[in-house]
Amino acid sequence: MSRGAPARTANSSLLVQVQTARAAAQRTATLPTEVRDAALEAMATALLEQQEAILAANREDLERAAEQVKRGELSAAAYARLKLDAHKLAEMVAGVQQVRRLPDPVGRSLLIRELDEGLVLERRTYPLGVLGVIFESRPDALVQIAALAVKTGNSVLLKGGSEALCSCQALMAALQAGLRQVPDFPRGSLQLLTRREEIKELLQLEGLVDLIIPRGSSSFVRYIMENTRIPVLGHADGLCHLYVDRAADVDMAVRLTLDSKTQYPAACNAIETLLVHAEIAPRFLPLAVQALREKGVELRGDPRCRELVPDLIPATEADWSTEYADLILAIKMVDSLDEAIAHIQQYGSRHTEAIVTEDAVAAQRFLDEVDAAGVFHNASTRFADGFRYGFGAEVGISTQKLPPRGPVGLEGLVTYRYQLRGRGHLVADYTGPQARPFLHRDRLNVTGLA
Repeated sequence: MSRGAPARTANSSLLVQVQTARAAAQRTATLPTEVRDAALEAMATALLEQQEAILAANREDLERAAEQVKRGELSAAAYARLKLDAHKLAEMVAGVQQVRRLPDPVGRSLLIRELDEGLVLERRTYPLGVLGVIFESRPDALVQIAALAVKTGNSVLLKGGSEALCSCQALMAALQAGLRQVPDFPRGSLQLLTRREEIKELLQLEGLVDLIIPRGSSSFVRYIMENTRIPVLGHADGLCHLYVDRAADVDMAVRLTLDSKTQYPAACNAIETLLVHAEIAPRFLPLAVQALREKGVELRGDPRCRELVPDLIPATEADWSTEYADLILAIKMVDSLDEAIAHIQQYGSRHTEAIVTEDAVAAQRFLDEVDAAGVFHNASTRFADGFRYGFGAEVGISTQKLPPRGPVGLEGLVTYRYQLRGRGHLVADYTGPQARPFLHRDRLNVTGLA
């Protein structure tokens, strides 16, 4: 299908929404920074003003979700991600305000190059256009994505999981109420989709939707990728590892293991496998096992780990490739840094990997050789997050190799255009035996450019 002939297979209601979003994106792309920042401030204020309504809606979702968990229709991890409270809502508001304070990524000159006298090339940032974001469980994702879309001048259509419907509707109502307080901000830039059927319809709108961002399980992301020709930015499982090296500080290793696993086990940046060097295992493993069990973690170990801690549940091959998103941890003993890296490369999802060691050479090898979006030394894997990175928020974490990679914030939602300004310049003058030479002179400031 050509770019100039977008699909029209969706129902008329969805088409109207997408076309409205596209018209809004054309306006937000050229809005002054202060208008977009005012919109973000109004959104943050509205979230606080409507806190009680939002939390009441979330309680409705939680009541329904609790029954789904009992019936086995919803995982405990999904239920944990669904829950909102006053503290989490305050964090969401802080995220919106942090996005507002970030430098404007739109309209930046990335390159100004004088090809010849009076012939100037500029590479300048612009919004992507219309985003379709489909996510499971976490209603706070709606606020993060909406804030980033407004800051970058994009329109966004959001589809949350059915388990979060009431929460998403209440959050979207608050955000839209805030935007109405900014007269210059176009209506239709933030929209919520509520029907499952709309996902399939949205995926057919190549030419009207510029990017699809799925947030959920690896099977869900694969389904999206396989059923659309629209570019997709998604990540697979968050199968993360912590490797405790032979030269690790034992106390630090225990603390980092606890934080990486138990601080929020449902997150995609929580560890699922703990790798332990054989030399440090007799000192580290009993302490780590005791601390983890005090936090309620179910532990599964390979035969060598079970020699040290006999009551570990035997780990199977499946455990090395499972994202539990729960208080379950698999432990494997290794004989070298090479073996640890090889295990991570075989089973990891290229999300976030960490090493605990006081050996600077080993640490640098790990950082250089492990292929993941985030590679950490003596730090919890839970730091892999757009807010903690100072991005304000994230639309998702990309584990693909092509950029954007890792937590995708503002810079991942803008593209660029090459703009060329001349004075009647002809390519013919730069070809042939008497070709005029190019200057190709980079300049910081060119008269007449913003």
